[in-house]
Amino acid sequence: MSEALVLVTFLAAIVVLAVAAKRLRVPYPVAFVIGGIVLASSRNLPRPHVDPQLIMLLVIPPLLFGAAWSTDWYDLKRNARTITLLAVGLVIATMAVVAIVVHYTVPAFTWPLAFTLGAIVSPPDAVAAEAIFERVAIPRRIAAIVGAECLMNDATALVLYRFALVAAITGAFSLARASAAFLYVAVGGVLIGVAIAFVLEGALRYIARVGFADAMIASVVFLLAPFAAYLPAEALGFSGVLAVVTAGILLSRRSTGFIDSETRVLGASVWRLLIFVLNAYAFLVIGLQLPAILEALEPHVRDYVLFGLLLSVTVILVRIAYVFPAIYVPRLLSGRLRVRDPSPPWQPVAVLSWTGMRGIISLAVALGLPYTLGDRPFPERDVTIFFTFCVVLVTLVLQGLTLGPLIERLGVTETSARHRREAGLRIRALQAGISRLREDESHRKSPLEREIVDRVLEEYRRRINVLEGRAAEEEDDEATESRIDRSVQKEALAAERRAILAMRHAGEIPDEIYRSIEYDLDLAALRLS
Repeated sequence: MSEALVLVTFLAAIVVLAVAAKRLRVPYPVAFVIGGIVLASSRNLPRPHVDPQLIMLLVIPPLLFGAAWSTDWYDLKRNARTITLLAVGLVIATMAVVAIVVHYTVPAFTWPLAFTLGAIVSPPDAVAAEAIFERVAIPRRIAAIVGAECLMNDATALVLYRFALVAAITGAFSLARASAAFLYVAVGGVLIGVAIAFVLEGALRYIARVGFADAMIASVVFLLAPFAAYLPAEALGFSGVLAVVTAGILLSRRSTGFIDSETRVLGASVWRLLIFVLNAYAFLVIGLQLPAILEALEPHVRDYVLFGLLLSVTVILVRIAYVFPAIYVPRLLSGRLRVRDPSPPWQPVAVLSWTGMRGIISLAVALGLPYTLGDRPFPERDVTIFFTFCVVLVTLVLQGLTLGPLIERLGVTETSARHRREAGLRIRALQAGISRLREDESHRKSPLEREIVDRVLEEYRRRINVLEGRAAEEEDDEATESRIDRSVQKEALAAERRAILAMRHAGEIPDEIYRSIEYDLDLAALRLS
């Protein structure tokens, strides 16, 4: 019964905390981390025993794959220098500074343990950042840099964590050997990721070629993808993290050629739900385990809380101190770079320096620490998890709740520019469709065919008019036609829903057909939202 109680409590907590996050207008990772603390205060709930291997396998690969899938390849190439400086240089700097601070403030942390903790808390979290960006019109370039940085720094931090953990287990560390091993596992992980991506693509193309293409089957294949990349890479001694990231980016870039619209719509919904649940799982599990961790830290809990706050301030200050030189120094040293990509104003850089929210990756890795080293307990495991929780809590709540006001205060939002750009690109795509229909206009002899094409052309022109009105809405009040058009269409869709619902209640339409029509109406409604 304890497992059933945990599951029911977990699902109920997700619903309650998600509703609270919407009502209070806070990012859901903040709500989950605070909710985990509230759950921890209940002494009647069972404390689940978390298998570290299960955490590392079930949480990290799908989260990294989802982040890799949504990464913009062109933004990644355009900002490669900045992303590399942040995803590699900043991670190493943060790990080193955290290791120094914790080693000299908490003597029980040997250098290997200190570097292990540094690697765990060094990468900011993409999911936390994206959840906050959804509520703020942050400039596209900053969002692209932060998203790609969080993806790549996860890979960097987890590879460094792997070597730090080996040093903690063996008690020995060689920089030259670790550097060579780093290249070995990194290159091997990338190659495994490429191979798995092509294998899965080939499987989906074959299924479609023999006539068995199905959105459900394809979605299951994509759910399998992160594990198909992670497990072989880890088994061969390579980086499973880099394999997952590589497979995700490659499959995303090539997916247009071998998956259909239904698969994309279904897959997007599946992955959004999966990432949401995994976040909830990590934060709530750490909350349920917190009382046992605090009990193990007695009678020095107060001291450890202060140390945790010190480490939280450390990771925040390291990012601020690193980001400004990383952005401006390369441009001071290179005239060609200044011409090609001039130095940005200080305001966007300040926003970038404040986007260091830690989250689920750090929590998952901390929970994934082994319980034992050989025949003895893993040293300072509870303290490491507690420090990680402190860093996640402080950065999520402090930076997560203040990032939006900071962006507004510094005036770096670009709502109008973003909407105008999106509308312009949609108009270009629609115009391409109109041009294609007009190319074969002379070959259409049948009146019915010409009537259908004219109707489609009119629909495309109407959509262009709507988008042009939507684009103008950001600058003046000439969007009346657009608003009326959307309102009329929504009324018509609502009437269609009432009609099919009435037919369903009267027994005139089977549920299978009802669901099919309802799905089409849902897609039409989403287009108008």
